[in-house]
Amino acid sequence: MQVIEKPADGLKRAFNVVVPTSAIEERVMSRLTEVGQQVRLPGFRPGKVPMNLLRKRFGEAVRGEILEKTIDESTQAALMEKALKPAVQPRVELVKFEEGEDLEFSVQLEVLPEITAEVGAIELTRPTADVGDEEMEKALEGVCRAKATQEKADRAAQKGDIVVADFVGRIDGEAFQGGTMQDASIEIGSGNFIPGFEDQLIGAAAGDSRQVKVTFPEDYPNAPNLAGKPAEFEVTVKEVRELKIPELNDDLARSIGDADVEGLKKRLHDYLKQNHDSASRQRMKRQLLDKLAESHAFPVPQGLVDIEFESIWRQMEQMTRGGQVDPEDEGKTEEQLKDEYRSIAERRVRLGLLLSDIGQRAGVVVSAPPGIPAAPRRGPMVIASDRTS
Repeated sequence: MQVIEKPADGLKRAFNVVVPTSAIEERVMSRLTEVGQQVRLPGFRPGKVPMNLLRKRFGEAVRGEILEKTIDESTQAALMEKALKPAVQPRVELVKFEEGEDLEFSVQLEVLPEITAEVGAIELTRPTADVGDEEMEKALEGVCRAKATQEKADRAAQKGDIVVADFVGRIDGEAFQGGTMQDASIEIGSGNFIPGFEDQLIGAAAGDSRQVKVTFPEDYPNAPNLAGKPAEFEVTVKEVRELKIPELNDDLARSIGDADVEGLKKRLHDYLKQNHDSASRQRMKRQLLDKLAESHAFPVPQGLVDIEFESIWRQMEQMTRGGQVDPEDEGKTEEQLKDEYRSIAERRVRLGLLLSDIGQRAGVVVSAPPGIPAAPRRGPMVIASDRTS
């Protein structure tokens, strides 16, 4: 096997591999002999089929099999010989494979960069926050509201009531998608609907109809196409319900699994404290990643960046189709967004390589949990051309 290396370009490497025809023919003959020991042909016992007949019947299939194995094994051998560490699957293209001539194929790849991580001098600040009285009060109020019941009220709706209604929303006289609802439960004062919608139902009773006029917020996230537009809703009130919020007492605490109010408060406090600690760890992690990104600059394989960018872009497109648009992305062209997300992808790849290097230097080993098999070995190299004349 001969490896003809081409000039390097950054992290890109390229070389041609030439395998002598004698080595190919030796493997073909060996494989045909194995086939001859197993195959049954009319008039011949197993192992007695003439080689010329085996070559005629199975030669093409065997040569294709030998081609794939030879390319895979020769590529791996060349990578080991040159001490190359591919960042992604190398691209292999057949150059020549004709009977009686040497096999030649080209290999193009990007290698992992050389990284020297410097982390000894990094200082991080850990933010802390205690669970305050106001936060606890809101949490306890949420527990009580979660156990609230509704009772039919034969009166006009007040703030805090639940109005059960049907409505149809129109813009410029035309009903729009998502603007029609049956048996909607509208809690007056909750702020769950468009600003101004709930307040206009105060004083309405069962059987009443109301024309509710609102304007969608400029930053309306659920449907950007409605942002800033005035709309009119025809609302038919079917029922008014009074929300009965229970008192905070031991009976309420026991209904949700605590011994008493003090036990409930302790559990809520621990839960809120865990949230604070988690947020603190996330902020420290962001600090660390920012400092690592600022202090380490090295080229990254564009193949890895492409893979990461495509993943980010697919996720962004799915969110856009679902009406979830990041406010920071509003008003930007597709070209601007792609530039920004590619920068994010490059940062992620660089940090991933950097953290991997740090982990290897520290001897960190991540093993699969019991019952989960290890990742399989990567399959044969990609062949860009199937020309096998």
